[in-house]
Amino acid sequence: MKRRQWIQYSAASAAAAFSPMSFAQSYPKGAVTVILPLQAGSASDVAVRHMSERLAQKFGVGFAVENVAAAAGVVGLDKLSKAKADGQTVAALNNSIMTILPHLQPQNVKVDTRKDFVPITGIANIPTFIAVPANSPVKNIKDFLARARSEAGKMTYSSGGVGSPQHLATELLMSMTNIKLTHVPYRGATQAALALASNEVEVMSMALPLAQPFLPNNKVRLIAYSGMERHPQFRDVPTVHEQGVKGYEYSSWVGFFMQKDTPVEIVSLLRKESEAIVNLREFQSQLIRAGLDPWPQSAAQLGKIVQDDFTKWQQVIKDAKIQST
Repeated sequence: MKRRQWIQYSAASAAAAFSPMSFAQSYPKGAVTVILPLQAGSASDVAVRHMSERLAQKFGVGFAVENVAAAAGVVGLDKLSKAKADGQTVAALNNSIMTILPHLQPQNVKVDTRKDFVPITGIANIPTFIAVPANSPVKNIKDFLARARSEAGKMTYSSGGVGSPQHLATELLMSMTNIKLTHVPYRGATQAALALASNEVEVMSMALPLAQPFLPNNKVRLIAYSGMERHPQFRDVPTVHEQGVKGYEYSSWVGFFMQKDTPVEIVSLLRKESEAIVNLREFQSQLIRAGLDPWPQSAAQLGKIVQDDFTKWQQVIKDAKIQST
């Protein structure tokens, strides 16, 4: 081989050895930890576990979900910020953690959720309903508002804690209807749902996966859907908007993120494989059966949504004077 040809061959070989594809082929180096700063059994947890199972099948290693739900997600965020940015840790974050918590607890949130994490893919959107105990006299939004106004702050609602999706969805509803309810926070959305089904509280902004176990045995009744159009599985349940609260809309989402300093080759690989999974018909059907709406947002789309929601909730929290204490 001539010297010039050898140099060209060697350069090509070296480039191949250090190419993004070659680098990514060594990923992952063992089991991956998926940190979710939310409670096990929550709607987001259900979506994340389905996604993690698919990724484990694809890569041939475990994608183990670790629920770190303490302090409304602050502890989980802190753990993520300290994890090595080598791709062996994936962040599973919902809109509450990414775009609400930084405004509620700026003194405790030590990361910039918009800059310190890079988006991978959207996974699921979580349909939300206004729910009451099945034996409640409240049949619709009109009844609900009438009772809330007549009892002047005595009507109770449950949530998974300050800053949780259930809390903010209800605060938004209160601000748009000029009513006052008493907040009863629990240690997670699962306990909050149980409280509603047990008549400990009178109303809850409730994710469909949390409501589903209580619907067949008539423990919980859905009086309104929080989307702008009726949910395809519950066509008989009118929206909050069509029941007189014009413009009211709330849903929660969950997606995958990675630390900003994760090698770009690993980020690109996980994006590619994750986007392929969320667009699978079988995976989407799996989510629908679990009461979730498929939400196959690309990394670029997810990044924009984070920015938009961050600004939106900053204003809502300011206007409603919501405090973390």
